[in-house]
Amino acid sequence: MEYETLTARRLTPRIGAILEGVDLSAGLSDAQVGDIRQALADHQVIFFRDQNLDPASLKAVGAKFGPLARHALKGLPDHPEVRKLHADETSKHVAGEEWHSDMTCATKPPMGSILYLHTLPSLGGDTVFSSMYAAYDALSDRMKTYLDGLTATHDGKLAFGRFDPTGTYPVAVHPVIRTHPVTGRKVIFVNPGFTSHINELSKLESDAILNFLYQHCANEYFQVRFTWEPHSVAFWDNRCTQHLAIWDYFPEVRSGYRVQIEDELAPVA
Repeated sequence: MEYETLTARRLTPRIGAILEGVDLSAGLSDAQVGDIRQALADHQVIFFRDQNLDPASLKAVGAKFGPLARHALKGLPDHPEVRKLHADETSKHVAGEEWHSDMTCATKPPMGSILYLHTLPSLGGDTVFSSMYAAYDALSDRMKTYLDGLTATHDGKLAFGRFDPTGTYPVAVHPVIRTHPVTGRKVIFVNPGFTSHINELSKLESDAILNFLYQHCANEYFQVRFTWEPHSVAFWDNRCTQHLAIWDYFPEVRSGYRVQIEDELAPVA
């Protein structure tokens, strides 16, 4: 797919593309920012190869797309908006090792996240992304009607408590089915990383419906699997995707930096 300033090479029929012809570290023109925004809307998650970034330049890239949001866990001392993602032989847990959308425990979850990895294991360490457009579209009409109007609680302790059991984390309520503020398409907006329960249902019913939705959203037909190379970048729309970081490389090192971009658009139920 051709844009004015870059080319997008689609990876699957439903989700994911590699963008070519842009150097993120060189500073982005308004035309490039516009094309990247459109590519993100078109493909939900976009990837870049052979980018040389550091925390400061990654922040500069992210800031082109909106104010940067601070994560619930601490960022770098000199760059609090940047979170270091690092796993090695001492790691007991890694970020993103179960299906989730980032920070849905926040009242206004981030619009998107940009992850840059500079060091990769010799094999493994892929990230899988799933389209919540495709997941919603594949539901039966009866199930869509049933889910419409339900809300769910998202609790940060579910995701972050294992890293710091003493921490205080946000809790938020969101519709189970949301409408994307840019594309107008409906998405499933619950995930096993953060969602604790559906508010209008008993625990038994809530657990059953959530388990069904989690299994449904993880269907491989909705997915793209990205194999990282050193100095690759992934930029995903957090409002219409879920992702899973596959921790199959222990005890090798996987390391990089991530920023999150605030969602400046009003949420749509």
